[in-house]
Amino acid sequence: MSTEPDLFVICKNCSSEVSPYITECPYCGHRLRKRAPKIERSGQVKRPRGARVRRAPRAPALPAFDLDETRRPYATLVLLGVSLFFVLLVVFVERDRLGLASHLSDDPWKAVTSVFVYQNVWYELAALLAIGIYGWRLELRYGPGVVIALFLLGGVGGMVVVGALDSTPFAYGGNGLALALLCAWAVPDLLRARHGEPYEGDLIGTAVMAALLLAMSAATDEASIIAALTGALVGLLAGLVLTRVARRP
Repeated sequence: MSTEPDLFVICKNCSSEVSPYITECPYCGHRLRKRAPKIERSGQVKRPRGARVRRAPRAPALPAFDLDETRRPYATLVLLGVSLFFVLLVVFVERDRLGLASHLSDDPWKAVTSVFVYQNVWYELAALLAIGIYGWRLELRYGPGVVIALFLLGGVGGMVVVGALDSTPFAYGGNGLALALLCAWAVPDLLRARHGEPYEGDLIGTAVMAALLLAMSAATDEASIIAALTGALVGLLAGLVLTRVARRP
């Protein structure tokens, strides 16, 4: 592929883009110059006066992530494994003793355990599916530390916000964690789409999953919409920070 710039001139009569190496406009017959451009001894054509250079498109402003498809998503697998363990644990222990059914001042550890407790199987399926998909993709992009941080800030932090804002707190499940992972993963693709740049993710499917989690959080008694919105906000902020940190010079 040639690296030489494409040159053209504008016909003053019909405003058409024409080759700089002709003397008459092929569209209207207007005379462009008296003689053809000179050719240097090196074999290169001397650029005519007034010729414009076509610039190559700018490189994407956002980073291109080097995904390691061979990396095992250990942090995501641990989160899913603990959730499945709690499915068996609630057979022997009442859910209210593990979930956020009282203020955290009484049992502060429930901010952690309530993320893994579910009562509605469809809510559990939606939340664990989002955690598995977007946690896995985030680990391939950033590593396990980001998933753990979002678990603490979006999942556990969401339950802390519920305990602080809700006078009668009652919250089960990882809807805040799921939305934190989903939003953090989607931010780079949303920024690319906004700037008209190509992106690889499925933003439509991601939007459907986010809407489903928010709808369940608003309609299901055990899922707190406060935890869901907190997780989504944490994920958006984390995605913006990670995108700026990962930006290549």
